Amino acid sequence: MYRLLSAFKFLALCVVIANPVGATRIKDIATLEGRRDNQLVGYGLIVGLAGNGDSNQAIYTVQSVANMIERFGVAVDPDDITASNVAAVMITADIPAFVEAGTRIDVTVSSIGDADSIQGGVLLQTPLLGADDEVYAVAQGSMLLGGFFAGGDNASIQRNHPTVATIPEGAIVERTIRAEVINNNALTVLLRNPDFASAVKLAERVNMFFPDSAEALTPQAISVRVPQKYAQSPVTFIASLESIEVEPDVVAKVIMNQRTGTIVTTSAVRLSEVAVSHGNLTVNIARTPVISQPNALAGGDTVVAGVDEINASEEATGFTRLSNAPSLQDLTTTLNTLGVSPRDMMVILQTIDAAGALHAELILQ
Repeated sequence: MYRLLSAFKFLALCVVIANPVGATRIKDIATLEGRRDNQLVGYGLIVGLAGNGDSNQAIYTVQSVANMIERFGVAVDPDDITASNVAAVMITADIPAFVEAGTRIDVTVSSIGDADSIQGGVLLQTPLLGADDEVYAVAQGSMLLGGFFAGGDNASIQRNHPTVATIPEGAIVERTIRAEVINNNALTVLLRNPDFASAVKLAERVNMFFPDSAEALTPQAISVRVPQKYAQSPVTFIASLESIEVEPDVVAKVIMNQRTGTIVTTSAVRLSEVAVSHGNLTVNIARTPVISQPNALAGGDTVVAGVDEINASEEATGFTRLSNAPSLQDLTTTLNTLGVSPRDMMVILQTIDAAGALHAELILQ
C-alpha cells in the first residue's frame, strides 16, 4: 500500500511539472535561430480588366505589354498599344523556412499604375526574386479581392481597396532556401517577447526534461545542447523541445487607444490603495419663446420675447476606495462598479497613474 501511494504521489508530481498553471508551449512563444521567413517581390502584368486597367499615361505598362508580346514572336509598336485592359502590378510574398521546391505559397498583388480596379483580372506568370536577385518562386493565377469599383465619369462607387488582391497558393516555390538551426551540436531558442525572467524560466523547464542542456544567454536567447541520444535524430529532439510547456513572465502593462476607446491590460497589473471620486456635471440651457400681444383697444405691436432657463445637475458620487488589487479581475471589477464608460475609465487610470498608485507601464496610442 505504501508503494502504491508513493507511485500516485510521483505521478501527481509529474503532472504538476509538465503542466504549470498558465503554461504554453515553447513553439508558441519562441522560435529557433535560423528558422526565418524570406521576402520575395516581382513585377508583372494583370490582363482581362475590361477597361478598368492602366491608361496610356502609364508608359511602363505599355512598354511591358510590348515586351511581353514580343516574347511570343509578335513585333508591335508601343504607340499602337492601348493598355486599358492591362495593369502593371507588384507581387509580394513571404516564403517560410524549410519549404521545399514545388510547394505553393500565397501572394499579394498591388497595382502601381492608375487602374481603377484589378477585379476579374488574371496575373500572368511572374518570377519572384529574393534580396539576392535570384528567382525563388513563380506566381500566376486569378485573384481574390476584398473590394470593388463601379461607375463612370459622372458617378462611381467603391468598397474597400479594389487595387489590392491576394492569390491563395498563387506561387510555386522553385528553389529551396536551406536553414541551419543546429550549430556545434546546439541550437538557440529566441523568445518573441524578450524578458530576463521568461528566459530563465524557459531554461529551467528545459533542464527538467533534458538535464544540464539549456542556458539563458540573453533576455531573448536560450542556448540548448542536443543530447547525445538525439544526435542522429535532431528533428525528434526539436519536436520534443517545442512541446515543453512553460509559463512566461508577463510585464504589467495598460494599453489605451483613445481613438477607439479600447483598453487592454495584462494580468500582472497591481494597484496600491487609493480613493477615486468620479462624477459628471451636466448644464442645460434652453430658451422658451413668449408672445406678448396687447389688448384689442390698446396700442402697440405683438412682440415675441424669450425666457432663458438654465439647469445644472451633477451626479452625486462619493469617494470609492480601491484596495490593493491582487489581480486583473479585481481591478476591472472595481472600476466597473463605478459605472464608468471605457473613455471615463481611461481618465481614471491616467489619474491613478499620476498619483503613483498604478504599478504598470501605461501606454497611450
